[in-house]
Amino acid sequence: MGMQATSKGNMPVVLLKEGGSETKGREAQKNNIAASKIIAEIVHTSLGPRGMDKMLVDSLGDVTITNDGATILKEIDVQHPAAKMLVEISKTTDNEVGDGTTSAVVLAGALLEHAESLIDQDVHPTIIVDGYRKAAKKAKEYLESIADKISANDKSILTKIAKTSMQTKLVRKDADQLADIIVKSVLAVAEKNGENYDVDIDDIKVEKKAGGSVKDSMIIQGIVLDKEVVHGGMPRKITDAKIALINTALEISKTETDAKINISNPQQLKSFLDEENRMLKTMVDKVIGSGANVVLCQKGLDDMAQHYFAKAGIIAVRRIKESDLTKLAKATGARIVTNLDDLFEKDLGSAEIVEERKIEEDKWVFIEGCKHPKSVTLLLRGGSQRVVDEVERSVHDALMVVKDVILKPEIVAGGGAPETYAATKLRSWAKSLEGREQLAAEKFADALESIPLALSENAGMDPIDTLTLLRSKQQKGEKWTGIDVMKGKVGNMKSSDIIEPLAVKLQIVSAAAEAACMILRIDDVIATQKSAGGPPGGEGGMPPGMGGMPPGMGGMGGMPGMPDMGGMM
Repeated sequence: MGMQATSKGNMPVVLLKEGGSETKGREAQKNNIAASKIIAEIVHTSLGPRGMDKMLVDSLGDVTITNDGATILKEIDVQHPAAKMLVEISKTTDNEVGDGTTSAVVLAGALLEHAESLIDQDVHPTIIVDGYRKAAKKAKEYLESIADKISANDKSILTKIAKTSMQTKLVRKDADQLADIIVKSVLAVAEKNGENYDVDIDDIKVEKKAGGSVKDSMIIQGIVLDKEVVHGGMPRKITDAKIALINTALEISKTETDAKINISNPQQLKSFLDEENRMLKTMVDKVIGSGANVVLCQKGLDDMAQHYFAKAGIIAVRRIKESDLTKLAKATGARIVTNLDDLFEKDLGSAEIVEERKIEEDKWVFIEGCKHPKSVTLLLRGGSQRVVDEVERSVHDALMVVKDVILKPEIVAGGGAPETYAATKLRSWAKSLEGREQLAAEKFADALESIPLALSENAGMDPIDTLTLLRSKQQKGEKWTGIDVMKGKVGNMKSSDIIEPLAVKLQIVSAAAEAACMILRIDDVIATQKSAGGPPGGEGGMPPGMGGMPPGMGGMGGMPGMPDMGGMM
């Protein structure tokens, strides 16, 4: 059954309904920690430049090949409640800082694993949690103390940061070229706000198309629309474009009410249709009158209106997503117009070229060469659909880390250097704690070293030799010493240009510590089941033993004073 207690008269008291279950105390903790460790082990091997990728096949047979921790955990449908929390921290880290999703999960797994050995020595979980919280706070202070402040628009450093983020991904060999277009695009949409900058990554539109190779990816100073020009008679290319953005329909709207017009002779029908055309012509003339030669419309465009536009040599595109329309306004400087009476020359945007181009099988409209676009497009290419998808994920991470540094211009070296530094400092600080929290703080330091450990394991280096060498160099005060995975040895990461945003490191420590503390505080897992259904084809969802209906109500046929309901059951 489920949870039971015994009252004085030795009568069992049942609290949970049938099918419910409960795991208590030590067993519940062990179970939760084991599940979390499994999650950490899954992504453990994809950490760092020598990390391997995972192939995920969903129920429909769609394949995803990726190295991105958040994507891996999102795609595998995790059932265990404690494991779900680790999936959540990878998701949050992805949304917050974009990179370091794998590290956050590996660190959380390590914190739980080290806590387990303390629980076995009868250290109470609450004490471990307190020790971890203090240690996390301290670790963040140490990280902040070694970070270098830089100027937010230092291109060379931003490029190194984007490259470091892509070192661990499939696109490593093209990282130089991609980093260049990524930094350009982020700087294009960054807006200065007093001393600081604001960056909205949504202003960078990322379009992907299989075909070509990753090298063919480019930045477009403007917007690419995955639509084609509406009418065959329209020009395919317009230079020096004047762009009208319209979010109303260029067609005659049908009346809301049911109105009937009785037409008795063809003349009346003709004047009715002529009037419709005249109304459309008026709409089109208003647009032409504003001096526009490109019309981008969010809603529908009547066939007749298309014809008039084509005659005037205007390119028109219809049914553009609202989000794209907003981006277009930012890129071209146009104002989005809802009422055509409101469209004047000052509302038009400008671009050097508007052209329809064929990309693979599809025709897309390119609006490019905008003067100072506050919204740009990255067009990503790759050998196959899977490759392009992974390029998109890698580019997303790189865009995010560049944004992180522009928003908070402080950097640390990568390669496990800052984690080892913080761990070394934490160990000596832990000695100042009294009581059992000291043990927890030491375990936190051990857990931080799981990052350089995983990096070296994935690179095929000897983990123990590597870690001892790393510790001794850090102890001597070489704070940028980390694991140079590509050379397979311990070295100065700063000189190898492996640089990461401080924001990412802080997020990893806070997210992992919070998740670990949350899981450690659980001592009881109570699961309630839906009541078991009857046999297949029977009345499912009824408690067993109630064959669908209470006995004695056989079909309800012929109850006094009621119609025969036998047929309704």
